[in-house]
Amino acid sequence: MDYILSTTFLVSLLQVIWIDILLSGDNAVVIAMACRSLPAHQRKLGIMLGAGTAVGLRIIFAFLISELLGVPFLRIVGGLLLFWIALKLIQGEDEDAHGNIEASTSLWKAVRTIAIADAVMSLDNVVAIAAASRGHPELFVFGLLLSIPLIMVGATLITNLITRFPFIVWAGAGLLGYIAAEMIVTDPIVLEWLATYPGLTVPDPGHPPLDLKPSAAVLYSAAAVGALFVVLVGYVLARNAGRGAAKT
Repeated sequence: MDYILSTTFLVSLLQVIWIDILLSGDNAVVIAMACRSLPAHQRKLGIMLGAGTAVGLRIIFAFLISELLGVPFLRIVGGLLLFWIALKLIQGEDEDAHGNIEASTSLWKAVRTIAIADAVMSLDNVVAIAAASRGHPELFVFGLLLSIPLIMVGATLITNLITRFPFIVWAGAGLLGYIAAEMIVTDPIVLEWLATYPGLTVPDPGHPPLDLKPSAAVLYSAAAVGALFVVLVGYVLARNAGRGAAKT
């Protein structure tokens, strides 16, 4: 009880809450984009299932985190998957010949897309919450449970905004490209390669197994390129799809 009332505990608790608020945003963006084309009566269910999937994956990763962190190429594969998901989401859900969304299967398509994206992004979220909880399981569990309402509220808000302002889809896709590039440049294999060039990495004991991280210039440059790549490629794909539809 004394520890719960201590300044250290309260500071750690505030850190967990702040990290949750910051890191739940990207999950909310994915859920909102995947559910935006669902019929109105299925959106809430899609958001609930998406939020539950996100938190469930975080719990699974909590048990596997020490093994997953050091797996070479894991972040590269995850980043490439996230690029693919961003481009897929920017093009919208499949439609049938009459232009109506196939409501019977779209919900599960949306949940599947959310599951893949969350599996990619949840690893970093779990790492951050675990670090802030400083080895105290009650804080760690609290952080994971707090994710559920934050993701659901965020996804609902973003979904409503997307219906009014479609350009937000492009901003969300750019965000996913940003995160994807960040993941790739923090993969152990990429870090080992960057470390051979002076100034491209900096020491960081908080990033095992190499205790290195990219320099700020490398990280933000790569992330900006990733965001720009998704927006440009998405624009080209959307334009080509529009031309194809016009010809038919």
